[in-house]
Parts: sequence; C-alpha cells; structure tokens
Amino acid sequence: MSKKVKPVSDDVMSKLNRIHPATNVLFNLLFVILALVCFLPIVFIAIISLTDNEVIKTMGYQWFVTAETISLNGYEYLWSQRMTILNALWVSIYVTVLGTVIGVTLTTVMGYVLSRREHKLNNFFTIMIFIPMVFGGGMAATYVVNSQMLGLYDSMWVLILPLAVSSFNITISRTFFRSTIPDSIIESARIDGASQWTIFFRIVLPISKPVLATIGLFLAFGYWNDWFQAKLYITSDNLRSLQSMLNQIQSDMEYLTKNPTAAYSDAAALLRSMPTESVRMAIAFVVAVPIACVYPFFQKYFISGLTVGAVKG
Repeated sequence: MSKKVKPVSDDVMSKLNRIHPATNVLFNLLFVILALVCFLPIVFIAIISLTDNEVIKTMGYQWFVTAETISLNGYEYLWSQRMTILNALWVSIYVTVLGTVIGVTLTTVMGYVLSRREHKLNNFFTIMIFIPMVFGGGMAATYVVNSQMLGLYDSMWVLILPLAVSSFNITISRTFFRSTIPDSIIESARIDGASQWTIFFRIVLPISKPVLATIGLFLAFGYWNDWFQAKLYITSDNLRSLQSMLNQIQSDMEYLTKNPTAAYSDAAALLRSMPTESVRMAIAFVVAVPIACVYPFFQKYFISGLTVGAVKG
C-alpha cells in the first residue's frame, strides 16, 4: 500500500521560506554597497567636472567642491562647441530612437517565429542564430561587408543596421514567447481566422511589455554609447554622433597633451588654456547622465524580462 503524502501547509511553507533577520541585514548591506559602487563614480565624475583644473593639478581629486575650487571651465568649453555638440546630439537621438524601434521590431518578429514549435525550419534557424553567439567573422570581414558589399560607408544607416539585431536578444525574445505566451491563445486566434501578423501585433505584443522593455533598453544603451561604428565608417562631421564627437575631442586633447611640440602656436595656446581634466569629466558626465535617466521608467519591465525562464512558484 502506498502512503499518502500529506500536503504542506501554508504556515510550514512560510517558515521554510523565511529569511533569518541577520541574513536579511547582510543582504541589505550588500545591496547598499553595490548601489554605492554603481552610483558614486557618477557623483565623483560630476564633482571633478566642476573642480578647477589648477586645483586638480596641485591637490589631486577632491570629493567636495568649495567656492574656491569650483569652476565651470569644462562646461564652458563644451558650450563653446555647442553647435557641433547639438548636431551630434541630434544624430545620437535619431540613431538611438530609430535603431531601437527597428531592432525591437526585427528581434521580436524573429523570436516569435522561433518560439513556434510547428515552424518547419525552426531548428535550422535556431542553429543559424546560435552560431554568431560563439563565432564572429572578425573586424576585417565585417568592415568589407558593411562598407563595400552593403554600401553603408559614411551614411546614417551604418550607425543603425549593424547593431539592430543580435543573437542574444533573439534568444531572450524566443524564450519569453515560448514560456509566456500560451499555445491555446494562438490556436483560438487561428480558429477565429486571424492571420499571423494579426496574432503577433494584436495579441502577442500587447502582453509582451517585459521583453520589449528589456530588448529596448539593451538596444538603446548600445546605440547611445556606441562610438566605434562612427570611428570606422563615418568621415562626414555632420554624421558624427555625440559619443564619437566627444571621444574625438578627448583624443585631440590627449594628443596635444602628450605631444606639445607637435602643435602649432595656436594649438599650443589652446592647450595651455584648455581645462583638460575637467573637460574629460564633463564629457563623461554629459554622455552618461541622459541614458541613465531613462532606466528608472523601464525598471519594472526590465527586471521582469531578465527573469524570463526562471522557476515560478
């Protein structure tokens, strides 16, 4: 005779899942430390960007800004280049918004197709998408394909299309659709005569906000922080993104600092008057803060998307 297993009561489960107060304190302390590790560098960069360059040379980095040490020379230098910076800012916003929309659309469509087990070429496309996660074509091959075969050299599309789709994002999308969207919903829509596009845009996407927010944030961060694409493919100044332009300013400053004898008289005068360290920190602050302000609005959906495939209780 088989013995009946008694169901575990809610009180017992509550006791089993209970965290010891000391452990809870340690976890909270750990999370506070990790939060400070992430937040304090941004504060430190902002403080240095507001510190006079002569004070940095004589006294080093300071955690506090006083009336004697504060200086806006770094931001004044960026303001003197405001027309160039505003044009680069527009390029960055345009590329980030359009690239994110295109990337989310392509990624979710591909992920949804791969999540349907009845698709005949499901295994083949899954392997084709998995291979780029392990092997890469190399920089030389990528450059030839983008610049010569696709003809994207020195165009806005070269900043968008190469970063629009990644195997990692497709895998996240595929896992979400397979584990979250019930097959019964899809079958019911098919019985009612809905096409695949209708099912996807009117049924699947409205209940897929977590994966949309997760992929959208990954893409937005990638586009906003990207400067390497512009460095490789862009020669026109009006197509340079904010990160590429600011990186170029910093590179020029480093070159003038390390090679003062190579500079002409005007460049040497510019070098002497340039608040080098404060400008670098102002550049880092200008680049980091705007995209960081977007994250809190998508945090709830972002966390839900990252837990795709987790064991549910």
